[in-house]
Amino acid sequence: MDPKALKEEAHRVLEGLPAEFGNRLENVVVVVEKRPKKSQLKSLGLDPQRDVLYGLYEGTPLAERSLLDPPLLPDKITIFSEPLLRDFPSPAELREQIRLT
Repeated sequence: MDPKALKEEAHRVLEGLPAEFGNRLENVVVVVEKRPKKSQLKSLGLDPQRDVLYGLYEGTPLAERSLLDPPLLPDKITIFSEPLLRDFPSPAELREQIRLT
């Protein structure tokens, strides 16, 4: 599966999430990148040589928001295609891992 197809699959998976989760994705952008940056791994305390990261949420968790806060930029979910495609060659396994990620 190429990265474009992976992005389309990620959007299908997100659209298929239960309403309790889907409603919370209103101000969230989903992007697909090849692999995490070393700075992203290090900020999470992960070792770039040893650890694998399939996806990353960047934003303000709903529990930390207030109605008094000014409007925020969209939160971002990044799906990393290279490790996903490497570790989950089966389309069914890949879909499931995207859902879990």
